[in-house]
Amino acid sequence: MITTTLNAEFLDGIADLEPVDRGMRPHRLPPHIRDLDADPQLSLMEAQPSGARVAVVTEARRIELEVHATRVGYRMIPRPRGAIDVVVDGVHEQTYSLTEGDAVELDVATGGSSATAGSAETVVLEGMPAGRKTVEFWLPHNEAVDLVQLRADAPVEPAPKTGLLWVHHGSSISQGSNATHPTGIWPAIAARRSGVRLRNLGFGGSALVDPFLARVIRDTPADIISVKLGINVVNLDAMRLRSFVPAVHGFLDTIRDGHPATPLLLMSPLHCGIHEETPGPGSVDIASIGTDLVQFTATGTHGDTAQGRLTLQVIRQALAEVVAARPEDPNLHYLDGLELYGAADAEAHPLPDALHPDAETHRLIGNRFTDLAFAPRGTFGKA
Repeated sequence: MITTTLNAEFLDGIADLEPVDRGMRPHRLPPHIRDLDADPQLSLMEAQPSGARVAVVTEARRIELEVHATRVGYRMIPRPRGAIDVVVDGVHEQTYSLTEGDAVELDVATGGSSATAGSAETVVLEGMPAGRKTVEFWLPHNEAVDLVQLRADAPVEPAPKTGLLWVHHGSSISQGSNATHPTGIWPAIAARRSGVRLRNLGFGGSALVDPFLARVIRDTPADIISVKLGINVVNLDAMRLRSFVPAVHGFLDTIRDGHPATPLLLMSPLHCGIHEETPGPGSVDIASIGTDLVQFTATGTHGDTAQGRLTLQVIRQALAEVVAARPEDPNLHYLDGLELYGAADAEAHPLPDALHPDAETHRLIGNRFTDLAFAPRGTFGKA
């Protein structure tokens, strides 16, 4: 077997590849943002390489990727393990469920934590047909991984980075919460169906109209851009309407500093019953801790919007008005999140934890986004 030292040329969908003792650690945010702006929540999320993939061209019949994962869980709150998908010439060939690695357990009641060291593991794909082919390892959307070694029975080279580059920013749903494997998150479904390269800036609990995230998008090459805002602002009770609207305008202005004419889609939240008419903060339903399915709830007062407190209904109206107020930007578009997942969908496909979609609903959202945004008459269809 031939061992290949991985560098950034072999990866797509990342900002940085950090050398660590065990190998190379992918990051979705650049070092200066991680050092200066990222709080503990964002630091956890950006190290989980949602949408990132190791991509090689090779004539190998057998290929192996050795990784060392780090999973973060919560005491008495079950969470599924991460996975790595192997795709060959665009066809999903294997989902490898992680079983080893380090574990960090957080206690939401006490704020304490405990760590358990684990070992590396190897994803193996063998029996591939002869001839030159592109092999992609889609990395976990919900666990950090250190890339230890890539081994194959023939030489490998970095896969060419071709196709339109789609930069998407959003919340935990965009990162892939409750999806079961990395190509099953809705942005990956849309990207693979549409033949575009995905750079996923979906960060659980962290889509907060932060100026530094706008600067990241500004400074990132992109052919098409989408920004999904609102749910985290509501469930963190982070802003009032007076501050939210100018913050969104400023966010868009910053993106336009680097991408003055790039197609840009501003998206409002999906339907979420607990926050449609009830402000945050959101919280874990204490009564559900220790059960098989933890639930989320809104702790604000239903209908309390008189002083500018935000609900999802208020957010959607505000975002539509933001886009309408910028007629000088013909490449700025608005997509109502209810077109991707609305009240009727919540009846047919309820959110299992009252906040995040399940695997089937990720497929529904990804397919609808493809049809609305990437179809010939869609927002990005002529990009």
